Amino acid sequence: MKTHLVSVQSRGTIALPPDLRRRLHLDQRDAQVRIIELEDGRIELVPVVAIPADQAWFWTERWQAMEREADADVAAGRVTSVDGVDDLVTLLDSAPPER
Repeated sequence: MKTHLVSVQSRGTIALPPDLRRRLHLDQRDAQVRIIELEDGRIELVPVVAIPADQAWFWTERWQAMEREADADVAAGRVTSVDGVDDLVTLLDSAPPER
């Protein structure tokens, strides 16, 4: 864990250290930070990366649930690997028909 001490300017602005901005991609145009006020008086700054509209589908709850399911299948070994399209077609041709 790294800590940084920054000053709050008169208008309420703070300047994040350059290395932190680079590491967290906050040096990019239109970068945003979510501020979370905790009950104990602390605040958290969470970098937020904007999602292009044509990629928003990936971040829907439904799609993320399917991603978690796929990750669980991979972790449990419920996957089959093939060495190319021909092997994939052979595997699919040999699979029993679905009901």
